[in-house]
Amino acid sequence: MALDDQTRKQFVNAVERFVAERLLPNETLVEELGRVSDIILGEMAALGLFGLSIPERWGGLGLGMEDEVAVLIALCRANLSFRSAIGINNGVGSHGLLIYGSDAQRQRYLPRLAGGDLIAAFCLTEPDCGSDAAAVRTSARLDGDEWVLDGVKRYITNAPSADVFIVIARTDPDSSDHRGLSAFVVERGAPGLGIGKTDRKMGLHGSHTADVTFDNCRIPADALIGELGFGFALAMSSLNRGRLGIAAAAIGAARRLIDEALNYATQRKAFGAPIAQHQLVQAMLADSETEVLAAQCMVEHTARRFDRNLPVIKEASCCKLFATETVGKVADRVLQIFGGAGFMCEYPIERIYRDVRVMRIYEGTSQIQQLLIAKQMIKEHAGKR
Repeated sequence: MALDDQTRKQFVNAVERFVAERLLPNETLVEELGRVSDIILGEMAALGLFGLSIPERWGGLGLGMEDEVAVLIALCRANLSFRSAIGINNGVGSHGLLIYGSDAQRQRYLPRLAGGDLIAAFCLTEPDCGSDAAAVRTSARLDGDEWVLDGVKRYITNAPSADVFIVIARTDPDSSDHRGLSAFVVERGAPGLGIGKTDRKMGLHGSHTADVTFDNCRIPADALIGELGFGFALAMSSLNRGRLGIAAAAIGAARRLIDEALNYATQRKAFGAPIAQHQLVQAMLADSETEVLAAQCMVEHTARRFDRNLPVIKEASCCKLFATETVGKVADRVLQIFGGAGFMCEYPIERIYRDVRVMRIYEGTSQIQQLLIAKQMIKEHAGKR
């Protein structure tokens, strides 16, 4: 459901007020606690942020992609751990169930995911398998009226606190590619499900990852999502939306960085004048604004195509590649503008600098996006002959 312009503006304004009044004042608390507080999570749920993309029928807001992009840009001016708290519920944690799940699975999980009552995790990456889904080793075999899962998943966002896990496992032991993969929904507390120690990370200290292990993990036969062999399709089904979401988050973080740079550069003096008056500083500000504007226009254009059900495989990868590379460059420039102060923890720049670095890695590295873009270009070219 796409919002009309007035309703979108009202909702985005509400998110902006929430960011200004609640999230920004609590940024440092996230770092101190190492998590987003339950009070803030409750307020985010009340605002509907856990169900941005989940249809109204299942308790969400059912926003179109253009609307979701606008919300994420506003939200991600604050600590990116806040977005991470809602990201899986709005993405790979719900879309597989929405597209491939049974009515019973949708009814059981989607309303609670949309309301933030359940937190989802998505288990694809393994110790020897990241972007190469064909290398998945976690297995699932049917034993009577139960599936038995064995294997290890790595760097799983939300694993320490997740209530439900969407797991991609190999159901065809003779297969050696993605066609032998299937998807399952596994609830916390399932016998044989284990959670490793929380990872220590460079950034995003309010968002937690850990290994998820399956040791003779038994789940009901009806935990299979969709049909056998649909695991890879399920994983891919939400990637276009997910890549646009990450790109929008990168734009929001970049906008925050530019605001911080302007505030500092117009107050900090050197050689008798605010450093904003120095041309080399102006060049860094101008380059940053130009590149972020380009990224935002690209993402908004692609989001509108997405909402019209037009092909966006190439465009979504372009957005993810360009926006995440851009926020990395902007973070580096802004830290340079701050000079020594930017290296100190009393300013938010060093944290944002660390937090945005992972954006070029998760949901497909920049190099994977380059490959996808080029392959799609070649495919489109061949189709014109």
